[in-house]
This record gives sequence, structure tokens and C-alpha cells, in this order.
Amino acid sequence: MPKTPQLFLLLALFCAIAAVTPATAETQAERDARMAWWRDAKFGMFIHWGIYSVPAGNYDGKPVPGIGEWIMNTAKIPVATYAKYAGQFNPVQFNADRWVLAAKNAGMKYIVITSKHHDGFAMFHTQASPYNIYDATPFHRDPLKELAAACQKYGVRLGFYYSQCQDWHHPGGETIGGSWDPAQKGDFDDYLNKIAIPEVREILSNYGKISVLWWDTPTDLMTHERSAKLNDLLALQPGIIFNNRLGGGFPGDTETPEQGIPAHGFPGRDWESCMTMNDTWGFKTDDHNWKSTETILHNLIDIASKGGNYLLNVGPNSEGLMPAPSLERLAAVGEWMKVNGEAIYGTHGTPFGMEFGKTVNGKDGYGNDVKISSGDAWRCTSKPGKLYIHILKWPHGSFDLDNVQVTVTNAYLLADSAKTPLKVTVGENKLSIALPGEAPDNIASVVVLEITGPAVQVAVPMAQNTDGSFTLTADAADIHGSTAQLEGTGESNIGYWTNPADSVQWHVAVSHPGTFDVSLIYALDPGAAHSEIAVNLGDKTLTKTLDTTGDWKSYQAISLGTVNLEHSGPINIIVRSVHMPGGAVMNLRKIQISPK
Repeated sequence: MPKTPQLFLLLALFCAIAAVTPATAETQAERDARMAWWRDAKFGMFIHWGIYSVPAGNYDGKPVPGIGEWIMNTAKIPVATYAKYAGQFNPVQFNADRWVLAAKNAGMKYIVITSKHHDGFAMFHTQASPYNIYDATPFHRDPLKELAAACQKYGVRLGFYYSQCQDWHHPGGETIGGSWDPAQKGDFDDYLNKIAIPEVREILSNYGKISVLWWDTPTDLMTHERSAKLNDLLALQPGIIFNNRLGGGFPGDTETPEQGIPAHGFPGRDWESCMTMNDTWGFKTDDHNWKSTETILHNLIDIASKGGNYLLNVGPNSEGLMPAPSLERLAAVGEWMKVNGEAIYGTHGTPFGMEFGKTVNGKDGYGNDVKISSGDAWRCTSKPGKLYIHILKWPHGSFDLDNVQVTVTNAYLLADSAKTPLKVTVGENKLSIALPGEAPDNIASVVVLEITGPAVQVAVPMAQNTDGSFTLTADAADIHGSTAQLEGTGESNIGYWTNPADSVQWHVAVSHPGTFDVSLIYALDPGAAHSEIAVNLGDKTLTKTLDTTGDWKSYQAISLGTVNLEHSGPINIIVRSVHMPGGAVMNLRKIQISPK
């Protein structure tokens, strides 16, 4: 699948500094109409399938570490040697109807399948290269044709993943980490014009309605001019949705966090978190680290509560069968969705702020440190006139919401077809919902609140520490704007801050006024040096021009100066950009305010 650990930061930086945006005549209303089905869908199936399922994680009699579909690169398998797996690839157990029904019955509304991954092997009958499933294998069928027909038959939308930049088989294709076989040497433009562009034209022309094009792993080879050739082909499928991994400054329609859930989501943007069901994307015989049904459902609920979609991966084996543990979990998820799907499909995120979406440190499928959901006590999704409270840990007696203002006209359990009213007690900025003794569902139960007017969170200011200081961490901030976001590699930071109009804010309560030293921990690449920021502390302002720290990962502390906070009471502390000469403002980890 998509990224090596080394490539992760490269791609994040590349996307963050891309300044070229293609012109478009699309109005906001037209965009909303085009994105409407996708925003309502919430849940899709990713399928990584290719000849890498033949070695299934083993080469030369030994297990190869890492993700299954990267085995050619990881083990540095020669092009001709790897190509022999095609002759052993005969997935006679493949049944498109069974695959589509597995997705549909799980509650998934769309499928995205690898039409060509980085190994360069096309999983469809292309005329651009004989290196494809129809011409190079004994299977001699086009599974994408069959899958397209099945999707149309069962009302599931179809999307294609295509590796436009990396291709480890065809001469000239990009090889992340460097080539290892002279057969890979060649001209990238020749590869692009003779392989990638014709194949993309085919997948957009020969398979009926295609709803999603999922690009992957652009590098600096994907200039604007090269990327534009591929972007122009999207006109073959009016209304298609494409992601942010084309390259060349094309932002795409969707952000694509991988193997984790951003703590704040992507406010104001469409996003989709893609995750594996175990530790690999492509099939590996020795990977049995399956996520539980509980984890999968909690991920889905968490993502929906933050306004995103969940693209959950399945890696079929070389016979064309989805692994039994995947099917078992999909079936269990489907049973939950039959009862509770109303609280997922077509919903918006929580109106109560992201502090309810707490995160903990974890690891992604590559061993990288990330921020992942902790499975806290509850989440909330919403529709006009309704709130859906997803209770993940059933309380005793009642469910209490503090620091909120909302007018509730009715409350009931979504699992209760009779909609028996639950008693709701309203107090000042809080409410309590009386619950039965047992949860309707052991994984997650949904309480529906019918409301009038808005539901809002009452801001609760952060208190001073016992020593009189304030420690303002990235994951406690409110982030405002179109680009800045919480990033979770190790200790969290606010990054991707490429719009100087964005700002970051903390709401604090000063109980012990006085004079304070203010310092900041940040990272700044040389290309963005001399970024100037302002920090407002109530009615006081400190400004600072930031030097480079060496790169985006090297953090250092600097003093912003001294400020006198003269009065007790709540104030807002806001960080904003004054001048952004490079591609981003900074990566912000922490502000420390300490009494002198």
C-alpha cells in the first residue's frame, strides 16, 4: 500500500508545500452535489490484490518483513524473477458477486480496488503492456470487468486505485529508495506516456461508471505538467472524486490519513481514513494480527464523529478468496449497521468539539508512532434535528452531558423499534439521560436525541497548573482554518499549516495574575525560515520571527518574551501568522507560560 516510513514525511511535506492549484469552474454548490453521495456513504472497502499474494510475504524460503504488496521492493526481487509470480497466479476461486455482497452486507457503500499497484502488474486487461492478469496469467480473465458488473448489479459504487508514479516493473517507473535492477532504468516520461496515461485512460473508459480514482505515492517526479496529463483524463468520468495523492500541486477532493484517525479530523475538508484489517494491505500468510470487530466499529464511529469516511482494507489471497477472519468481521460489522446505520450514514460530525475525540499514542502498520483513537466513553454524530450519542462504555444509571447547551424534545435508543422515550433531566449547561441497566449492544449503543435549535459546547477554560504555569499542548488546541491540523507522529504537533490565515487557540482561566515568561517549541524547515508569528494573550501581543530549526522534525524551544497578565478571569491565547515567506508557518508542538 501507500507509504514506506521514509516516504510518509516526504509525502506530507510535498503535499503541504504544493502551491499550484488547478483552475476550476466548479461552484461550491456543484462541488457539494458531486461529493454528496460520498459524504453520505461514510464506509467503504479498500481491496489490495495482486501477484504479491502469490509469495504472500515469503521470498527465497524466508519471510520478508513489512507489508505484503511491497515485497518486491523490500526484498529487492529482480524484475524477471518477480514477474514469474504471474505464471503462478490463477485465482479461480474469485467471485465478484461474493466480494461485492461481502462489502454491501457489511454496510459499505463503495469499493476501491488496486487496478495497478507499485509492482507494475495490471489487474485488468490493458493494451498498454502484456504484464497484466489477462495476458500474463493462466487465469485469463479481467476481474475488474466482473467486479464492475457486480457493483452495478448490487448498487455499490466502484473506484480504482492506480499507482501513477511508482512502477517497479516497467523501465522508467519510479522506485522509492532507488532502483535495484538495471531492467528498471529508463525515462520517466516514456513510462508516463506509454504505460500510466494509456492505462488510466482504459480504466476510466472501459468499466462503466467509476466513482473514485485513488492515486498514490507521488514524488517530485510528478511535476504539475506531468500530473496535469493524468488529471485531464478525469474528464472521461464526469463527477468522479479523486484524492490528494496525484502530485504536481493538484489538491484533489479528499485528504487521506493512513492507519490512524486525526484527533481533530480535517475541519472544513472532505477526508477518508484508510486502514488495514490486520498489519498488511496485500495478503501475507503469517499476518494474523486482526483488528477486533469492536476496534473496527469504534474506528468507524470515531471517524464519522469527526466528519470523515472509513476505507477499510481487505487483502484477498492468490486463489481469489478474502481471508476468513476478514469476512467474519465484516459480517459482524454488518449486523451492527443494520440496527445503527442511521447514526452513521448521512451524518455530520459532533457539534460538541474535538476534546471528546481524545487520542493515545499508538503504532501504525509500519511501526511509526501515531495518534490513534483510545475508544473513549462516547462519540456523537449529528443530522438536522437529531444527535446520535454512541455510547462505547455503558454507564450505570444515566448518561450525563456536561458543558453543553441543547434543547431535547425526545430521547430513545436507536435499537428500540418502539422508540420508548428515555427520561431526560436538564440542568444549567448540562443534561442527564436515564438509561436501562443493560446496553442494547456490547460494542456500541446509540441514544437518539431529537432536538430543536443548535447544540453547542460551552467552553470550559483551561486552569493554571499548581505552580502557576500554563502548558499549552498541540492536542489541546482549537485549530481554525483550512489547512492547519494536528499531526500525530510521536508527540503531537500542529502542522500542514500552509494557509497563513489559519490560527490556533487555547481558552484559559487566569487565577493567579502576574508576570510570565512565554516560550514556544517548534520546528521549521530552511525553506520556510523567517516565518513571523504573533501570539495574543488576551489584550497583550508578542511577535517573533522564527529561524529554521534544521528541518520539519527537529524541534527547539525559543523565548517569545515576557507578558504581564494583570487580571483574573478567562482569556484566549491565539497564535497566528504575520508573514509566511515559505510554504508553511511552522510545526507547533507547545507553548509554555511560566511565572517569573
